[in-house]
Amino acid sequence: MNMETTLAPRLGRGLSLVDDEHTLSQLVKQAMRDTTDPRLREVVEALVDHLHAFLRQVRPSDEEFEAGLRFVAALGHATHATNNEVVLAADVLGLSTLVTLMNNGITGGRTPGALLGPFYRGGAPSYACGDCVVQGETPGLPLFVRGQVRNTAGEPLAGALVEAWQASPVGLYDNQDPSQPDKNLRGAFRADAQGRFHFRSVRPAGYPVPTGGPVGQLLAEQNRHPYRPAHIHFIAAAPGYRTLVTQVFADDSEHLESDVTFGVHRELVGHFRRVDEGTSPWGGFPAPFYTLDFNFVLEPGEQTFPTPPID
Repeated sequence: MNMETTLAPRLGRGLSLVDDEHTLSQLVKQAMRDTTDPRLREVVEALVDHLHAFLRQVRPSDEEFEAGLRFVAALGHATHATNNEVVLAADVLGLSTLVTLMNNGITGGRTPGALLGPFYRGGAPSYACGDCVVQGETPGLPLFVRGQVRNTAGEPLAGALVEAWQASPVGLYDNQDPSQPDKNLRGAFRADAQGRFHFRSVRPAGYPVPTGGPVGQLLAEQNRHPYRPAHIHFIAAAPGYRTLVTQVFADDSEHLESDVTFGVHRELVGHFRRVDEGTSPWGGFPAPFYTLDFNFVLEPGEQTFPTPPID
Protein backbone atom coordinates (compact mmCIF):
# COMPACT_ATOMS: atom_id res chain seq x y z
CA MET A 1 0.00 0.00 0.00
CA ASN A 2 1.24 3.47 -0.88
CA MET A 3 1.13 5.39 2.42
CA GLU A 4 1.44 8.74 0.67
CA THR A 5 -1.64 7.99 -1.50
CA THR A 6 -3.64 6.80 1.50
CA LEU A 7 -2.86 9.89 3.60
CA ALA A 8 -3.38 12.48 0.88
CA PRO A 9 -7.19 12.79 1.17
CA ARG A 10 -6.92 13.29 4.92
CA LEU A 11 -4.13 15.83 4.82
CA GLY A 12 -5.74 18.25 2.41
CA ARG A 13 -4.14 20.36 -0.27
CA GLY A 14 -0.65 21.61 0.43
CA LEU A 15 -0.20 20.15 3.93
CA SER A 16 2.54 17.77 5.02
CA LEU A 17 3.45 15.52 7.90
CA VAL A 18 6.08 16.46 10.47
CA ASP A 19 9.40 14.77 9.81
CA ASP A 20 11.54 16.35 12.54
CA GLU A 21 11.94 19.52 14.60
CA HIS A 22 13.51 21.41 11.71
CA THR A 23 10.46 21.08 9.42
CA LEU A 24 7.89 22.03 12.04
CA SER A 25 8.31 25.81 11.96
CA GLN A 26 7.70 25.99 8.23
CA LEU A 27 4.63 23.79 8.55
CA VAL A 28 3.19 26.06 11.26
CA LYS A 29 3.68 29.15 9.08
CA GLN A 30 2.28 27.31 6.07
CA ALA A 31 -0.89 26.61 8.03
CA MET A 32 -1.39 30.38 8.50
CA ARG A 33 -0.83 31.28 4.85
CA ASP A 34 -4.47 32.18 4.21
CA THR A 35 -4.50 34.93 6.88
CA THR A 36 -6.19 37.86 5.14
CA ASP A 37 -4.75 40.63 7.36
CA PRO A 38 -1.17 41.14 6.05
CA ARG A 39 0.07 42.78 9.25
CA LEU A 40 -1.35 39.98 11.40
CA ARG A 41 0.35 37.43 9.17
CA GLU A 42 3.67 39.28 9.39
CA VAL A 43 3.52 39.57 13.18
CA VAL A 44 2.45 35.98 13.91
CA GLU A 45 4.94 34.48 11.45
CA ALA A 46 7.73 36.45 13.13
CA LEU A 47 6.44 35.32 16.52
CA VAL A 48 6.58 31.68 15.41
CA ASP A 49 10.11 32.15 14.04
CA HIS A 50 11.45 33.66 17.26
CA LEU A 51 9.59 31.42 19.70
CA HIS A 52 10.72 28.31 17.86
CA ALA A 53 14.28 29.65 17.69
CA PHE A 54 14.16 30.36 21.43
CA LEU A 55 13.10 26.78 22.17
CA ARG A 56 15.82 25.38 19.94
CA GLN A 57 18.38 27.53 21.72
CA VAL A 58 17.45 26.65 25.33
CA ARG A 59 16.08 23.14 24.55
CA PRO A 60 13.75 22.93 27.58
CA SER A 61 12.85 19.61 29.12
CA ASP A 62 9.19 18.63 29.20
CA GLU A 63 9.08 19.67 32.85
CA GLU A 64 10.67 23.05 32.15
CA PHE A 65 8.24 23.72 29.30
CA GLU A 66 5.29 22.90 31.55
CA ALA A 67 6.70 25.24 34.22
CA GLY A 68 6.91 28.01 31.63
CA LEU A 69 3.30 27.47 30.64
CA ARG A 70 2.27 27.60 34.30
CA PHE A 71 4.10 30.93 34.65
CA VAL A 72 2.20 32.40 31.69
CA ALA A 73 -1.11 31.11 33.08
CA ALA A 74 -0.24 32.56 36.50
CA LEU A 75 0.17 36.01 34.94
CA GLY A 76 -3.45 35.84 33.85
CA HIS A 77 -4.68 34.52 37.18
CA ALA A 78 -2.87 37.35 39.01
CA THR A 79 -4.41 40.04 36.77
CA HIS A 80 -7.57 41.62 38.16
CA ALA A 81 -9.21 44.98 38.80
CA THR A 82 -6.36 46.32 40.94
CA ASN A 83 -3.31 44.52 39.51
CA ASN A 84 -2.14 43.88 35.94
CA GLU A 85 0.52 41.19 36.22
CA VAL A 86 0.85 40.91 32.44
CA VAL A 87 1.89 44.57 32.15
CA LEU A 88 4.21 44.12 35.12
CA ALA A 89 5.92 41.14 33.45
CA ALA A 90 6.42 43.14 30.26
CA ASP A 91 7.91 45.95 32.36
CA VAL A 92 10.46 43.94 34.35
CA LEU A 93 11.61 42.06 31.22
CA GLY A 94 12.30 45.36 29.46
CA LEU A 95 9.66 44.75 26.79
CA SER A 96 7.57 47.79 27.63
CA THR A 97 10.55 50.14 27.63
CA LEU A 98 11.85 48.69 24.36
CA VAL A 99 8.53 49.34 22.61
CA THR A 100 8.44 52.83 24.14
CA LEU A 101 11.94 53.63 22.88
CA MET A 102 11.16 52.32 19.38
CA ASN A 103 7.99 54.40 19.10
CA ASN A 104 8.73 57.39 21.33
CA GLY A 105 12.42 58.21 21.24
CA ILE A 106 14.00 61.65 21.03
CA THR A 107 13.90 61.94 17.22
CA GLY A 108 13.22 65.51 16.12
CA GLY A 109 13.75 66.96 19.57
CA ARG A 110 10.60 65.55 21.12
CA THR A 111 10.51 64.55 24.78
CA PRO A 112 11.05 60.80 25.04
CA GLY A 113 8.23 58.62 26.27
CA ALA A 114 8.26 56.34 29.29
CA LEU A 115 6.06 53.58 30.64
CA LEU A 116 2.38 54.23 31.23
CA GLY A 117 2.68 51.90 34.21
CA PRO A 118 0.08 49.58 35.71
CA PHE A 119 -1.53 52.20 37.99
CA TYR A 120 -2.78 54.72 35.45
CA ARG A 121 -6.48 55.53 35.82
CA GLY A 122 -8.78 57.39 33.51
CA GLY A 123 -10.93 60.32 34.58
CA ALA A 124 -8.37 62.29 36.58
CA PRO A 125 -9.87 65.25 38.49
CA SER A 126 -9.65 68.55 36.62
CA TYR A 127 -7.79 71.34 38.38
CA ALA A 128 -6.89 74.92 37.60
CA CYS A 129 -3.21 75.68 37.28
CA GLY A 130 -1.76 76.35 40.71
CA ASP A 131 -4.15 73.97 42.47
CA CYS A 132 -3.03 71.16 44.74
CA VAL A 133 -3.60 67.51 43.79
CA VAL A 134 -3.28 66.34 47.40
CA GLN A 135 -6.60 65.22 48.83
CA GLY A 136 -7.02 64.52 52.54
CA GLU A 137 -4.11 63.75 54.84
CA THR A 138 -1.02 62.99 52.76
CA PRO A 139 2.06 63.80 54.83
CA GLY A 140 5.24 64.80 53.07
CA LEU A 141 7.17 67.85 51.94
CA PRO A 142 5.32 69.98 49.36
CA LEU A 143 6.47 69.81 45.74
CA PHE A 144 5.83 72.71 43.37
CA VAL A 145 5.82 71.60 39.73
CA ARG A 146 5.84 73.90 36.73
CA GLY A 147 6.70 73.68 33.06
CA GLN A 148 5.73 74.45 29.49
CA VAL A 149 4.39 72.38 26.60
CA ARG A 150 5.92 73.25 23.21
CA ASN A 151 6.13 71.70 19.78
CA THR A 152 9.35 70.64 18.07
CA ALA A 153 9.56 74.10 16.43
CA GLY A 154 9.73 75.67 19.88
CA GLU A 155 6.23 77.16 19.73
CA PRO A 156 4.09 77.04 22.89
CA LEU A 157 0.96 74.89 22.71
CA ALA A 158 -1.80 76.99 24.21
CA GLY A 159 -4.41 75.03 26.13
CA ALA A 160 -2.45 71.77 26.06
CA LEU A 161 -3.71 69.10 28.42
CA VAL A 162 -1.27 68.00 31.12
CA GLU A 163 -2.22 65.04 33.31
CA ALA A 164 -0.09 63.96 36.26
CA TRP A 165 -0.24 61.08 38.71
CA GLN A 166 2.18 59.75 41.28
CA ALA A 167 2.78 57.54 44.29
CA SER A 168 2.49 58.98 47.76
CA PRO A 169 5.47 59.71 50.04
CA VAL A 170 5.12 56.12 51.32
CA GLY A 171 5.34 54.73 47.79
CA LEU A 172 1.71 53.76 47.12
CA TYR A 173 -0.80 54.91 44.51
CA ASP A 174 -4.36 55.62 45.55
CA ASN A 175 -5.64 52.46 43.84
CA GLN A 176 -3.21 50.40 45.93
CA ASP A 177 -3.86 52.10 49.24
CA PRO A 178 -7.36 52.09 50.78
CA SER A 179 -6.27 54.73 53.30
CA GLN A 180 -5.89 57.34 50.53
CA PRO A 181 -8.84 59.32 49.13
CA ASP A 182 -10.05 58.22 45.71
CA LYS A 183 -7.86 59.67 42.92
CA ASN A 184 -5.49 61.25 45.37
CA LEU A 185 -2.32 62.70 43.77
CA ARG A 186 -3.88 62.70 40.30
CA GLY A 187 -4.88 65.74 38.30
CA ALA A 188 -5.48 67.17 34.84
CA PHE A 189 -4.58 70.77 33.94
CA ARG A 190 -4.99 73.07 30.96
CA ALA A 191 -1.92 75.05 29.99
CA ASP A 192 -2.27 78.79 29.53
CA ALA A 193 -1.82 80.76 26.30
CA GLN A 194 1.95 80.28 26.55
CA GLY A 195 1.67 76.55 27.11
CA ARG A 196 2.62 76.91 30.76
CA PHE A 197 1.25 74.85 33.65
CA HIS A 198 1.94 74.61 37.37
CA PHE A 199 0.53 72.71 40.33
CA ARG A 200 1.30 71.68 43.90
CA SER A 201 1.77 68.14 45.15
CA VAL A 202 4.01 66.31 47.61
CA ARG A 203 7.37 64.79 46.84
CA PRO A 204 6.83 61.17 45.72
CA ALA A 205 8.82 58.23 47.04
CA GLY A 206 10.35 55.33 45.17
CA TYR A 207 8.59 52.05 45.68
CA PRO A 208 8.69 48.32 44.95
CA VAL A 209 6.58 46.88 42.16
CA PRO A 210 4.04 44.29 43.39
CA THR A 211 5.87 41.11 44.35
CA GLY A 212 3.03 38.88 45.51
CA GLY A 213 2.56 37.21 42.11
CA PRO A 214 4.65 35.25 39.61
CA VAL A 215 6.67 38.33 38.61
CA GLY A 216 7.81 38.76 42.21
CA GLN A 217 8.85 35.12 42.31
CA LEU A 218 10.84 35.61 39.09
CA LEU A 219 12.65 38.65 40.51
CA ALA A 220 13.54 36.70 43.64
CA GLU A 221 14.96 33.85 41.56
CA GLN A 222 17.06 36.39 39.64
CA ASN A 223 18.28 38.09 42.84
CA ARG A 224 16.92 41.40 41.57
CA HIS A 225 15.48 44.15 43.74
CA PRO A 226 11.90 45.22 42.91
CA TYR A 227 12.31 49.00 43.28
CA ARG A 228 11.52 51.93 41.05
CA PRO A 229 13.10 55.37 41.63
CA ALA A 230 10.87 58.25 42.71
CA HIS A 231 9.01 59.74 39.73
CA ILE A 232 5.89 61.50 38.50
CA HIS A 233 3.89 60.24 35.53
CA PHE A 234 2.75 62.74 32.90
CA ILE A 235 0.56 62.81 29.83
CA ALA A 236 0.84 65.88 27.60
CA ALA A 237 -1.61 66.22 24.72
CA ALA A 238 -2.75 68.79 22.18
CA PRO A 239 -4.83 68.51 18.96
CA GLY A 240 -2.62 67.82 15.95
CA TYR A 241 0.22 66.37 18.06
CA ARG A 242 1.20 62.90 19.19
CA THR A 243 0.21 62.40 22.79
CA LEU A 244 3.22 62.10 25.07
CA VAL A 245 3.13 59.49 27.84
CA THR A 246 6.20 59.86 30.02
CA GLN A 247 7.71 60.06 33.50
CA VAL A 248 10.04 62.51 35.23
CA PHE A 249 12.48 61.00 37.71
CA ALA A 250 14.01 62.54 40.81
CA ASP A 251 17.71 63.13 40.21
CA ASP A 252 18.62 62.11 43.76
CA SER A 253 16.53 58.94 43.85
CA GLU A 254 18.20 55.86 45.33
CA HIS A 255 17.41 53.47 42.46
CA LEU A 256 17.83 55.90 39.58
CA GLU A 257 20.39 53.68 37.83
CA SER A 258 18.80 50.33 38.70
CA ASP A 259 15.11 50.80 37.93
CA VAL A 260 13.50 47.35 37.93
CA THR A 261 11.54 48.30 34.78
CA PHE A 262 14.52 49.92 32.96
CA GLY A 263 12.39 53.04 32.49
CA VAL A 264 14.82 55.87 33.30
CA HIS A 265 15.73 57.68 30.10
CA ARG A 266 18.61 60.11 30.57
CA GLU A 267 16.48 62.98 29.20
CA LEU A 268 13.75 62.33 31.78
CA VAL A 269 15.80 62.97 34.92
CA GLY A 270 14.51 66.15 36.54
CA HIS A 271 16.06 68.26 39.28
CA PHE A 272 13.99 67.97 42.45
CA ARG A 273 15.44 71.03 44.19
CA ARG A 274 15.05 71.25 47.94
CA VAL A 275 14.46 74.75 49.28
CA ASP A 276 15.11 75.28 52.98
CA GLU A 277 14.63 79.06 53.21
CA GLY A 278 12.04 81.50 51.89
CA THR A 279 8.58 80.90 50.48
CA SER A 280 7.15 78.87 47.63
CA PRO A 281 7.04 80.08 43.99
CA TRP A 282 3.32 80.70 44.44
CA GLY A 283 0.93 80.52 47.37
CA GLY A 284 3.36 81.87 49.95
CA PHE A 285 4.11 78.50 51.60
CA PRO A 286 7.14 78.56 53.90
CA ALA A 287 10.16 76.31 53.37
CA PRO A 288 11.11 73.52 53.41
CA PHE A 289 9.68 72.31 50.09
CA TYR A 290 10.81 70.98 46.71
CA THR A 291 10.50 72.46 43.24
CA LEU A 292 10.55 70.76 39.84
CA ASP A 293 10.75 72.60 36.52
CA PHE A 294 10.29 70.42 33.44
CA ASN A 295 9.17 71.17 29.88
CA PHE A 296 7.54 68.82 27.38
CA VAL A 297 8.05 68.88 23.60
CA LEU A 298 5.41 67.27 21.35
CA GLU A 299 5.78 66.27 17.73
CA PRO A 300 3.05 66.59 15.06
CA GLY A 301 0.79 63.57 14.79
CA GLU A 302 -2.44 62.07 16.00
CA GLN A 303 -3.77 62.84 19.45
CA THR A 304 -4.73 59.62 21.24
CA PHE A 305 -5.17 58.59 24.86
CA PRO A 306 -4.07 55.38 26.58
CA THR A 307 -6.43 52.72 27.90
CA PRO A 308 -6.14 52.32 31.68
CA PRO A 309 -4.61 48.92 32.53
CA ILE A 310 -6.77 48.67 35.67
CA ASP A 311 -9.78 50.46 37.12
